[in-house]
Amino acid sequence: MKALMAAPKESTEPATDLERIFREHHALVFRAAYRVTGNAGDAEDVLQTVFLRLVKRDPDAEPVGNMASFLHRAAVNAALDLMRSRQNIRNIPLDELEPVLAEPAFRSPDRAHVSGEIRDWLRGALARLNPRIAEMFTMRFFEGKENPEIARLLNTTPGTVAVTLSRTRDRLQKEYQAYLGGVA
Repeated sequence: MKALMAAPKESTEPATDLERIFREHHALVFRAAYRVTGNAGDAEDVLQTVFLRLVKRDPDAEPVGNMASFLHRAAVNAALDLMRSRQNIRNIPLDELEPVLAEPAFRSPDRAHVSGEIRDWLRGALARLNPRIAEMFTMRFFEGKENPEIARLLNTTPGTVAVTLSRTRDRLQKEYQAYLGGVA
């Protein structure tokens, strides 16, 4: 009986920490997941996955220095994992990507449909990339972060980020051109 009585007291502190972390960062995790998945239900699933992984994290693991950065990366990676598991990929030209990401307030139904197709294609393409590269791409083109900030968050150099993003954009363009039977 003593062991049962002591258990809730021992688990109260981690639960309190987890609750505090959840309250402070759940919106950040949800937004990051939503940007990758484009679906609120999927973003909620990612949110749950990220915090369940945090609960299951080995107590002897190295402490997290920057919780916001750690959770953001976990959300992007979990969202990419979800997208990879679906393998529902459609191909749309990258040239149309920039206007879609800008999200104008008013769009014609045709434009909205094409935008949805572009988003679906891009999510599938990101799911095929290395997770770190996909994270860089997401931070740059979905979140609007500049290369130096991305470099700081990912513990690399701005030059590495710039080269990686350039190569990734070229690669995605070639994949689309190959799909259309154009020049690869």
